Amino acid sequence: MATDVIMPQMGESIAEGTVTKWLKKVGESVERDEPLFEISTDKVDAEIPSPTAGTLLEILIHEGETVEIKTVVARIGGAGESAAPSGGAAEPAKAPARSAQAAPAPSAPAAAVAAPSSGIATREERVRTKSSPVVRKIAAEHGVDITQIRGTGSQGRVTKQDIMVHVAAGGVATLAPVPTLAPRVSLAASLPPVPTMAGDRVEPMSRMRQIIAEHMLASKQTSPHVHTLYEIDMSQVDALRRGHKERFLAQTGGAKLTYTVFMAKAVIDALHHHPVVNASIRGNEIHYHGDVNLGMAVALEDGLIVPVIKRAQDLSMQGLAKAITDFATRARSKQLQPDEISGSTFSITNPGGFGSLIGLPIINQPNVAILGMGKVEKRVCVIDDMIAIRPKMYISMGYDHRLIDGAVAEQFLSTVTGILENFPETAI
Repeated sequence: MATDVIMPQMGESIAEGTVTKWLKKVGESVERDEPLFEISTDKVDAEIPSPTAGTLLEILIHEGETVEIKTVVARIGGAGESAAPSGGAAEPAKAPARSAQAAPAPSAPAAAVAAPSSGIATREERVRTKSSPVVRKIAAEHGVDITQIRGTGSQGRVTKQDIMVHVAAGGVATLAPVPTLAPRVSLAASLPPVPTMAGDRVEPMSRMRQIIAEHMLASKQTSPHVHTLYEIDMSQVDALRRGHKERFLAQTGGAKLTYTVFMAKAVIDALHHHPVVNASIRGNEIHYHGDVNLGMAVALEDGLIVPVIKRAQDLSMQGLAKAITDFATRARSKQLQPDEISGSTFSITNPGGFGSLIGLPIINQPNVAILGMGKVEKRVCVIDDMIAIRPKMYISMGYDHRLIDGAVAEQFLSTVTGILENFPETAI
Protein backbone atom coordinates (compact mmCIF):
# COMPACT_ATOMS: atom_id res chain seq x y z
CA MET A 1 0.00 0.00 0.00
CA ALA A 2 1.48 3.32 -1.10
CA THR A 3 2.23 6.01 1.49
CA ASP A 4 1.21 9.60 0.80
CA VAL A 5 3.83 12.32 1.17
CA ILE A 6 2.20 15.63 2.11
CA MET A 7 3.20 19.28 2.09
CA PRO A 8 4.04 19.95 5.77
CA GLN A 9 2.95 22.98 7.77
CA MET A 10 6.08 24.96 8.61
CA GLY A 11 4.65 27.16 11.35
CA GLU A 12 1.19 28.14 12.52
CA SER A 13 0.75 31.05 10.11
CA ILE A 14 1.96 29.14 7.03
CA ALA A 15 -0.83 28.09 4.66
CA GLU A 16 1.13 26.91 1.60
CA GLY A 17 4.54 25.90 0.34
CA THR A 18 6.46 25.76 -2.92
CA VAL A 19 8.33 22.65 -4.03
CA THR A 20 11.72 24.00 -5.11
CA LYS A 21 13.63 20.76 -5.75
CA TRP A 22 13.07 17.02 -5.79
CA LEU A 23 16.10 15.18 -4.39
CA LYS A 24 14.87 11.80 -5.70
CA LYS A 25 13.48 10.71 -9.05
CA VAL A 26 10.52 8.42 -9.69
CA GLY A 27 11.71 4.84 -9.41
CA GLU A 28 14.57 5.60 -7.03
CA SER A 29 14.70 4.05 -3.57
CA VAL A 30 14.56 6.23 -0.47
CA GLU A 31 15.20 5.54 3.21
CA ARG A 32 13.00 6.71 6.05
CA ASP A 33 14.02 10.25 7.17
CA GLU A 34 16.27 10.65 4.11
CA PRO A 35 15.86 14.10 2.49
CA LEU A 36 13.25 13.72 -0.24
CA PHE A 37 12.47 17.23 -1.51
CA GLU A 38 13.05 20.91 -0.73
CA ILE A 39 10.35 23.48 -0.10
CA SER A 40 10.15 27.24 0.31
CA THR A 41 7.53 29.12 2.33
CA ASP A 42 7.13 32.70 3.46
CA LYS A 43 9.07 31.84 6.64
CA VAL A 44 11.17 28.72 6.13
CA ASP A 45 13.27 26.98 3.47
CA ALA A 46 13.75 23.34 4.38
CA GLU A 47 14.60 19.84 3.24
CA ILE A 48 11.66 17.52 3.91
CA PRO A 49 12.52 13.96 4.96
CA SER A 50 10.78 10.88 3.63
CA PRO A 51 8.04 9.61 5.97
CA THR A 52 8.88 5.98 5.11
CA ALA A 53 11.35 3.72 3.29
CA GLY A 54 10.57 2.42 -0.17
CA THR A 55 10.50 3.51 -3.79
CA LEU A 56 9.33 6.90 -5.04
CA LEU A 57 6.37 5.77 -7.14
CA GLU A 58 4.86 9.09 -8.22
CA ILE A 59 5.51 12.83 -8.03
CA LEU A 60 2.24 14.78 -8.05
CA ILE A 61 3.54 18.30 -7.41
CA HIS A 62 6.50 19.35 -9.52
CA GLU A 63 9.28 21.83 -8.93
CA GLY A 64 8.08 25.44 -8.93
CA GLU A 65 4.49 24.59 -8.00
CA THR A 66 2.82 26.02 -4.90
CA VAL A 67 0.15 24.12 -2.97
CA GLU A 68 -1.70 24.35 0.32
CA ILE A 69 -0.42 22.51 3.37
CA LYS A 70 -1.43 18.83 3.73
CA THR A 71 -1.65 18.47 -0.05
CA VAL A 72 -0.37 15.10 -1.29
CA VAL A 73 2.80 15.85 -3.26
CA ALA A 74 4.11 12.31 -3.92
CA ARG A 75 3.64 8.63 -3.09
CA ILE A 76 6.12 6.04 -1.83
CA GLY A 77 5.70 2.26 -1.90
CA GLY A 78 7.42 -0.99 -2.75
CA ALA A 79 9.28 -1.53 -6.03
CA GLY A 80 6.78 -2.28 -8.82
CA GLU A 81 3.83 -1.33 -6.62
CA SER A 82 0.95 0.76 -7.93
CA ALA A 83 1.00 4.43 -6.99
CA ALA A 84 -2.67 4.30 -5.96
CA PRO A 85 -3.22 4.77 -2.22
CA SER A 86 -5.32 2.37 -0.18
CA GLY A 87 -8.86 2.30 -1.51
CA GLY A 88 -8.15 1.67 -5.20
CA ALA A 89 -7.76 4.34 -7.87
CA ALA A 90 -5.29 7.12 -7.36
CA GLU A 91 -6.69 10.05 -5.44
CA PRO A 92 -6.03 13.59 -6.59
CA ALA A 93 -4.00 15.94 -4.43
CA LYS A 94 -6.03 17.71 -1.75
CA ALA A 95 -5.62 21.07 -3.44
CA PRO A 96 -4.74 21.91 -7.03
CA ALA A 97 -1.22 23.13 -7.48
CA ARG A 98 -0.67 26.58 -8.85
CA SER A 99 2.54 27.31 -10.61
CA ALA A 100 4.94 29.59 -8.81
CA GLN A 101 5.47 31.25 -12.19
CA ALA A 102 1.78 32.14 -12.54
CA ALA A 103 2.49 35.84 -12.05
CA PRO A 104 3.71 37.45 -15.26
CA ALA A 105 7.48 37.41 -15.13
CA PRO A 106 9.49 40.44 -16.19
CA SER A 107 11.36 40.32 -19.42
CA ALA A 108 14.84 38.85 -18.97
CA PRO A 109 17.90 39.87 -20.97
CA ALA A 110 18.23 38.06 -24.25
CA ALA A 111 21.27 36.13 -23.04
CA ALA A 112 19.27 34.68 -20.17
CA VAL A 113 16.23 33.59 -22.18
CA ALA A 114 17.68 30.63 -24.00
CA ALA A 115 18.23 27.60 -21.78
CA PRO A 116 21.24 25.43 -22.50
CA SER A 117 20.51 22.13 -24.18
CA SER A 118 22.78 20.23 -21.78
CA GLY A 119 19.97 19.99 -19.20
CA ILE A 120 22.10 21.71 -16.53
CA ALA A 121 20.22 24.61 -14.92
CA THR A 122 21.68 28.06 -15.48
CA ARG A 123 22.22 30.49 -12.60
CA GLU A 124 19.18 32.45 -13.79
CA GLU A 125 17.00 29.34 -13.60
CA ARG A 126 18.31 28.48 -10.14
CA VAL A 127 17.64 32.01 -8.87
CA ARG A 128 14.07 31.95 -10.18
CA THR A 129 13.46 28.49 -8.74
CA LYS A 130 14.80 29.36 -5.29
CA SER A 131 12.98 32.68 -5.01
CA SER A 132 9.58 32.56 -3.32
CA PRO A 133 6.25 33.36 -5.00
CA VAL A 134 6.12 36.60 -3.01
CA VAL A 135 9.48 37.71 -4.41
CA ARG A 136 8.48 36.83 -7.98
CA LYS A 137 5.21 38.72 -7.59
CA ILE A 138 7.02 41.86 -6.42
CA ALA A 139 9.48 41.47 -9.29
CA ALA A 140 6.63 41.25 -11.81
CA GLU A 141 4.84 44.27 -10.34
CA HIS A 142 7.96 46.45 -10.56
CA GLY A 143 9.42 45.04 -13.77
CA VAL A 144 12.53 43.75 -11.99
CA ASP A 145 14.71 40.92 -13.31
CA ILE A 146 15.54 38.99 -10.13
CA THR A 147 18.46 37.27 -11.80
CA GLN A 148 20.30 40.60 -11.66
CA ILE A 149 19.98 40.81 -7.86
CA ARG A 150 22.59 39.29 -5.55
CA GLY A 151 20.56 37.38 -2.98
CA THR A 152 21.51 37.31 0.70
CA GLY A 153 19.42 34.22 1.48
CA SER A 154 20.43 30.59 1.60
CA GLN A 155 22.50 29.55 -1.45
CA GLY A 156 22.18 33.02 -2.93
CA ARG A 157 18.38 33.05 -2.71
CA VAL A 158 16.77 36.45 -3.34
CA THR A 159 14.73 37.35 -0.27
CA LYS A 160 11.85 39.79 0.01
CA GLN A 161 14.18 42.24 1.75
CA ASP A 162 16.67 41.99 -1.14
CA ILE A 163 14.10 42.87 -3.78
CA MET A 164 12.46 45.61 -1.70
CA VAL A 165 15.86 47.25 -1.22
CA HIS A 166 16.49 46.90 -4.94
CA VAL A 167 13.13 48.50 -5.79
CA ALA A 168 13.54 51.29 -3.23
CA ALA A 169 16.96 52.15 -4.67
CA GLY A 170 15.59 52.40 -8.16
CA GLY A 171 17.09 49.11 -9.26
CA VAL A 172 20.64 49.97 -8.16
CA ALA A 173 21.16 48.32 -4.78
CA THR A 174 21.81 44.58 -4.86
CA LEU A 175 22.70 43.87 -1.23
CA ALA A 176 20.99 44.52 2.11
CA PRO A 177 21.54 48.18 3.02
CA VAL A 178 23.71 49.46 5.84
CA PRO A 179 21.59 52.07 7.62
CA THR A 180 23.06 55.54 7.92
CA LEU A 181 22.06 57.53 10.97
CA ALA A 182 21.46 61.21 10.34
CA PRO A 183 22.21 63.69 13.15
CA ARG A 184 19.18 64.94 15.03
CA VAL A 185 18.90 68.63 14.36
CA SER A 186 15.37 69.01 15.63
CA LEU A 187 12.33 66.94 16.49
CA ALA A 188 10.79 67.68 13.10
CA ALA A 189 13.97 66.59 11.33
CA SER A 190 13.99 63.26 13.18
CA LEU A 191 10.45 62.34 12.16
CA PRO A 192 9.80 60.26 9.05
CA PRO A 193 8.27 62.08 6.08
CA VAL A 194 4.50 62.23 6.02
CA PRO A 195 3.28 59.97 3.20
CA THR A 196 1.03 61.40 0.53
CA MET A 197 -2.38 59.75 0.83
CA ALA A 198 -3.85 58.67 -2.47
CA GLY A 199 -7.32 58.16 -1.03
CA ASP A 200 -9.06 55.07 0.32
CA ARG A 201 -8.12 51.68 -1.07
CA VAL A 202 -9.09 48.09 -0.40
CA GLU A 203 -6.86 45.08 -0.88
CA PRO A 204 -7.35 41.44 0.08
CA MET A 205 -5.73 40.12 3.23
CA SER A 206 -2.80 37.83 2.49
CA ARG A 207 -3.21 34.15 3.30
CA MET A 208 -0.46 34.38 5.93
CA ARG A 209 -2.20 37.27 7.66
CA GLN A 210 -5.50 35.34 7.53
CA ILE A 211 -3.88 32.36 9.28
CA ILE A 212 -2.28 34.59 11.92
CA ALA A 213 -5.64 36.26 12.53
CA GLU A 214 -7.37 32.89 12.86
CA HIS A 215 -4.80 31.62 15.37
CA MET A 216 -4.89 34.79 17.45
CA LEU A 217 -8.69 34.72 17.54
CA ALA A 218 -8.67 31.02 18.42
CA SER A 219 -6.25 31.67 21.29
CA LYS A 220 -8.44 34.43 22.71
CA GLN A 221 -11.52 32.22 22.38
CA THR A 222 -9.77 29.24 23.97
CA SER A 223 -8.01 30.94 26.88
CA PRO A 224 -9.58 33.60 29.13
CA HIS A 225 -6.62 35.99 29.07
CA VAL A 226 -5.55 37.95 32.12
CA HIS A 227 -2.45 40.17 32.17
CA THR A 228 -0.25 41.35 35.02
CA LEU A 229 2.65 43.83 34.96
CA TYR A 230 5.84 44.18 36.99
CA GLU A 231 8.66 46.72 37.00
CA ILE A 232 12.18 45.34 37.47
CA ASP A 233 15.30 47.17 38.60
CA MET A 234 17.88 45.98 36.06
CA SER A 235 20.91 47.51 37.81
CA GLN A 236 22.47 44.15 38.67
CA VAL A 237 21.87 42.73 35.20
CA ASP A 238 23.17 45.90 33.57
CA ALA A 239 26.37 45.80 35.64
CA LEU A 240 26.94 42.13 34.83
CA ARG A 241 26.38 42.76 31.11
CA ARG A 242 28.94 45.56 31.02
CA GLY A 243 31.45 43.60 33.06
CA HIS A 244 31.25 40.32 31.16
CA LYS A 245 30.14 41.16 27.61
CA GLU A 246 33.60 40.94 26.00
CA ARG A 247 34.54 37.66 27.69
CA PHE A 248 31.09 36.25 26.98
CA LEU A 249 31.30 37.23 23.30
CA ALA A 250 34.65 35.45 22.96
CA GLN A 251 33.42 32.33 24.76
CA THR A 252 30.30 31.98 22.63
CA GLY A 253 31.92 32.76 19.31
CA GLY A 254 29.81 35.86 18.68
CA ALA A 255 26.58 35.37 20.68
CA LYS A 256 25.90 38.51 22.74
CA LEU A 257 25.03 38.70 26.42
CA THR A 258 21.67 40.40 25.89
CA TYR A 259 18.84 41.20 28.28
CA THR A 260 16.88 38.43 26.56
CA VAL A 261 19.50 35.87 27.63
CA PHE A 262 19.18 36.99 31.25
CA MET A 263 15.39 36.87 30.99
CA ALA A 264 15.43 33.39 29.48
CA LYS A 265 17.59 32.10 32.33
CA ALA A 266 15.41 33.76 34.97
CA VAL A 267 12.20 32.37 33.42
CA ILE A 268 13.62 28.84 33.22
CA ASP A 269 14.64 28.92 36.88
CA ALA A 270 11.28 30.40 37.94
CA LEU A 271 9.33 27.72 36.04
CA HIS A 272 11.12 25.12 38.15
CA HIS A 273 9.50 26.66 41.24
CA HIS A 274 6.08 27.19 39.59
CA PRO A 275 5.47 24.11 37.36
CA VAL A 276 1.81 24.95 36.69
CA VAL A 277 2.99 27.87 34.52
CA ASN A 278 4.87 25.33 32.38
CA ALA A 279 1.79 23.13 31.91
CA SER A 280 -0.95 22.79 29.29
CA ILE A 281 -4.63 21.87 29.27
CA ARG A 282 -5.91 18.91 27.24
CA GLY A 283 -9.62 18.43 27.68
CA ASN A 284 -10.17 18.07 31.43
CA GLU A 285 -6.56 17.10 32.11
CA ILE A 286 -3.59 19.20 33.19
CA HIS A 287 -0.33 18.09 31.61
CA TYR A 288 2.74 19.17 33.60
CA HIS A 289 5.81 19.22 31.36
CA GLY A 290 9.08 17.88 32.72
CA ASP A 291 11.13 19.93 30.25
CA VAL A 292 11.11 23.66 29.61
CA ASN A 293 10.74 24.01 25.84
CA LEU A 294 11.16 27.76 25.55
CA GLY A 295 9.52 29.53 22.61
CA MET A 296 11.31 32.74 21.55
CA ALA A 297 9.21 34.96 19.26
CA VAL A 298 11.07 36.32 16.21
CA ALA A 299 9.61 39.12 14.09
CA LEU A 300 9.81 38.58 10.33
CA GLU A 301 9.04 40.87 7.42
CA ASP A 302 5.46 39.68 7.05
CA GLY A 303 4.64 37.99 10.33
CA LEU A 304 5.96 36.20 13.35
CA ILE A 305 7.54 32.82 14.06
CA VAL A 306 8.34 31.16 17.38
CA PRO A 307 11.41 28.89 17.32
CA VAL A 308 11.59 26.55 20.31
CA ILE A 309 14.67 25.88 22.45
CA LYS A 310 14.10 22.27 23.53
CA ARG A 311 15.18 21.22 27.06
CA ALA A 312 16.24 24.78 27.79
CA GLN A 313 16.73 23.94 31.47
CA ASP A 314 19.84 21.94 30.50
CA LEU A 315 21.59 24.92 28.88
CA SER A 316 24.04 27.36 30.44
CA MET A 317 23.90 31.10 29.78
CA GLN A 318 26.35 30.56 26.92
CA GLY A 319 24.20 27.76 25.53
CA LEU A 320 21.05 29.89 25.72
CA ALA A 321 22.77 32.82 23.99
CA LYS A 322 24.01 30.57 21.17
CA ALA A 323 20.57 29.00 20.71
CA ILE A 324 18.74 32.35 20.69
CA THR A 325 21.19 33.84 18.17
CA ASP A 326 21.12 30.76 15.96
CA PHE A 327 17.33 30.49 15.90
CA ALA A 328 16.82 34.21 15.23
CA THR A 329 19.35 34.15 12.38
CA ARG A 330 17.93 31.04 10.74
CA ALA A 331 14.33 32.18 11.27
CA ARG A 332 15.00 35.37 9.27
CA SER A 333 16.70 33.41 6.48
CA LYS A 334 13.92 30.75 6.56
CA GLN A 335 16.21 27.85 7.42
CA LEU A 336 14.38 26.40 10.43
CA GLN A 337 13.27 22.78 10.44
CA PRO A 338 9.68 21.70 11.28
CA ASP A 339 10.58 20.30 14.72
CA GLU A 340 12.28 23.59 15.64
CA ILE A 341 9.05 25.60 15.56
CA SER A 342 6.76 23.31 17.53
CA GLY A 343 6.43 21.86 21.01
CA SER A 344 6.84 24.96 23.18
CA THR A 345 5.72 24.86 26.83
CA PHE A 346 6.26 28.59 27.60
CA SER A 347 7.04 31.55 25.37
CA ILE A 348 8.83 34.90 25.59
CA THR A 349 8.30 37.87 23.29
CA ASN A 350 10.38 41.05 23.33
CA PRO A 351 8.53 44.08 21.92
CA GLY A 352 10.98 46.19 23.90
CA GLY A 353 13.47 45.57 21.13
CA PHE A 354 11.35 47.96 19.04
CA GLY A 355 11.06 50.53 21.82
CA SER A 356 7.83 49.39 23.45
CA LEU A 357 7.48 49.98 27.21
CA ILE A 358 4.66 47.51 27.81
CA GLY A 359 3.00 44.83 25.70
CA LEU A 360 0.04 42.56 26.43
CA PRO A 361 0.87 39.45 24.37
CA ILE A 362 -1.59 36.75 23.30
CA ILE A 363 -0.83 33.24 24.55
CA ASN A 364 0.95 30.90 22.15
CA GLN A 365 -1.33 27.84 22.25
CA PRO A 366 -1.22 25.28 23.79
CA ASN A 367 0.88 27.16 26.39
CA VAL A 368 -0.94 28.63 29.38
CA ALA A 369 1.25 31.73 29.71
CA ILE A 370 3.50 34.09 27.76
CA LEU A 371 5.93 36.74 29.04
CA GLY A 372 6.51 40.08 27.34
CA MET A 373 9.61 42.24 27.78
CA GLY A 374 9.61 46.03 27.55
CA LYS A 375 12.66 48.12 26.76
CA VAL A 376 15.25 48.90 29.44
CA GLU A 377 15.57 52.61 30.14
CA LYS A 378 16.80 54.83 32.96
CA ARG A 379 14.01 56.12 35.19
CA VAL A 380 13.77 58.29 38.27
CA CYS A 381 12.82 56.27 41.34
CA VAL A 382 12.91 56.47 45.15
CA ILE A 383 15.40 54.26 47.03
CA ASP A 384 15.66 54.52 50.83
CA ASP A 385 13.73 57.83 50.71
CA MET A 386 16.21 59.27 48.24
CA ILE A 387 15.72 60.08 44.57
CA ALA A 388 17.85 57.93 42.29
CA ILE A 389 18.16 56.96 38.63
CA ARG A 390 18.12 53.26 37.79
CA PRO A 391 17.76 51.17 34.60
CA LYS A 392 14.23 49.78 34.72
CA MET A 393 12.16 47.39 32.63
CA TYR A 394 8.46 46.51 32.62
CA ILE A 395 7.54 42.88 32.10
CA SER A 396 4.06 41.56 31.46
CA MET A 397 2.53 38.12 31.50
CA GLY A 398 -0.60 36.95 29.76
CA TYR A 399 -1.97 33.82 31.40
CA ASP A 400 -4.83 31.36 30.96
CA HIS A 401 -7.22 31.94 33.85
CA ARG A 402 -8.69 28.45 33.41
CA LEU A 403 -5.53 27.07 35.03
CA ILE A 404 -3.52 29.95 36.50
CA ASP A 405 -5.00 32.13 39.23
CA GLY A 406 -3.87 35.66 39.96
CA ALA A 407 -1.91 34.64 43.05
CA VAL A 408 0.11 32.07 41.08
CA ALA A 409 0.85 34.58 38.31
CA GLU A 410 2.02 37.16 40.85
CA GLN A 411 4.20 34.58 42.62
CA PHE A 412 5.79 33.55 39.33
CA LEU A 413 6.59 37.12 38.26
CA SER A 414 7.84 37.92 41.76
CA THR A 415 10.26 35.01 41.41
CA VAL A 416 11.42 36.23 37.99
CA THR A 417 11.88 39.75 39.39
CA GLY A 418 13.85 38.50 42.39
CA ILE A 419 16.18 36.44 40.19
CA LEU A 420 16.93 39.36 37.86
CA GLU A 421 17.39 41.95 40.60
CA ASN A 422 19.79 39.63 42.44
CA PHE A 423 21.25 37.79 39.49
CA PRO A 424 24.26 35.67 40.56
CA GLU A 425 27.50 36.44 38.78
CA THR A 426 28.44 32.76 38.97
CA ALA A 427 25.60 31.93 36.53
CA ILE A 428 27.30 33.75 33.65
